[in-house]
Amino acid sequence: MFGLETDIFLLLAFSLFAACAFEFVNGFHDTANAVATVIYTNSLKPNVAVVWSGFCNFLGVFFGGIAVAMGIINLLPVELLIDQNVYHSIAMVLALLFSAIVWNLGTWYFGLPSSSSHTLIGSILGVGLAFTFMPENTTGVGVNWTKAQEIFISLLASPLFGFSLAVVLMFILRRMLDKPLRNVVFSEPQKNQPPPTWIRGILILTCTLVSFFHGSNDGQKGVGLVMLILIGITPAYFALDNDMDPRLMQSNLTSIETTLNKVDTTKLSAKHRAGWTEARQEIDRLQGHLNEPIQDNKFKEGERLEVRRSLLLISRNVKDIVDSGDANLNAAEASEIKAQTDNKIGLRRFTDYAPDWVILMISLSLGLGTMVGWKRIVITIGEKIGKQHLTYAQGASAELVAASTIGVSSGLGLPVSTTHVLSSGIAGTMVASKGIKNLQAGTVRNILIAWVLTLPVTMFLSATLYSFFRWIL
Repeated sequence: MFGLETDIFLLLAFSLFAACAFEFVNGFHDTANAVATVIYTNSLKPNVAVVWSGFCNFLGVFFGGIAVAMGIINLLPVELLIDQNVYHSIAMVLALLFSAIVWNLGTWYFGLPSSSSHTLIGSILGVGLAFTFMPENTTGVGVNWTKAQEIFISLLASPLFGFSLAVVLMFILRRMLDKPLRNVVFSEPQKNQPPPTWIRGILILTCTLVSFFHGSNDGQKGVGLVMLILIGITPAYFALDNDMDPRLMQSNLTSIETTLNKVDTTKLSAKHRAGWTEARQEIDRLQGHLNEPIQDNKFKEGERLEVRRSLLLISRNVKDIVDSGDANLNAAEASEIKAQTDNKIGLRRFTDYAPDWVILMISLSLGLGTMVGWKRIVITIGEKIGKQHLTYAQGASAELVAASTIGVSSGLGLPVSTTHVLSSGIAGTMVASKGIKNLQAGTVRNILIAWVLTLPVTMFLSATLYSFFRWIL
């Protein structure tokens, strides 16, 4: 396969299997986020709920795009993503996979709703930090801190937003509904009795939405993980989207070069002047590749990783120069040059992609994982966050808040923790009902501990594993 040596092929196969295992674990670890409310309100039988949720997760991955996946990849610096040494890439991949799977399984075993998002992001950051001290790192940077800052804000703000919005939504429901309807909506479900049909329909709809958007967000993280594996181990085949004609980038390069020539470099900092020079050099290098004969609308295998490097460096430097505010470009010129490097019509559309078979593989892994191992986390979500049984209003409000938060985040290409958004939403509905005393302190404490520990533990674990694998491979 791909003309690889036997040992490299076996490592590739193992890495892809482990990535599917991570997404499978992600599925049964996070199933409760979607099915806890419909199960505890008797809207759906448990087996029906998890199968339906698994199917919707599958659809979410397949039709959710790849913006979040590329956000995950872009946490790492260009230099690490284009390392020519395949064993260095294998060390990176194995460190990511082992640290993420170990922490996910551990928290699942103890019934803690920890975040698969935090787990994977912490693992990536750990590898990046370890790379900072590697001899081939000439820039001294191991993490794309601009992207990391965006993701940190997203992960921190989303649970707070979920908690607050759930409180507000519960308040609105209490004020808007008349007393007879309010008594029904805010009542606890009767044992083994389904809710009224219209309430049941709302709860099933919110379960469907959370499942779909969970797939579109968490599933994309699995897609990003697989692309890291493929680009690192088989760059000749996956460094670029080979379905696109390379000559299409000619107009992007011409436009970028024209705009760069308008930049007053005397007003740039030393760092950005060096970036301007590097961008011009990489444009010239790409022009050289484009001027050579191109067969079957593809660059030669040996050129593809170098082309990827040039595309990423041009994009990074152009963004940094424009964002600095010192480029002396008007608004239209700044907008145009950034568009020429983006992943829709610009240069990044050649690097920011995922083959359909990758998306399908992750869709199946997440969907199948959703159908098993759900009870531990469901019990925590449904019984141990608050001191009362979930009411219909609480279930619907928490799920609606989770679905909307995750959906918006996926549209913006930002990863969020489905677990923490829904847990905070349920906590918000409990507080809105009977105040802060309605929360079970022990469970909330355990969730907060898992939330606080996940990033540093996985960062330390992946950094240690990366250094170890670099040493033995």
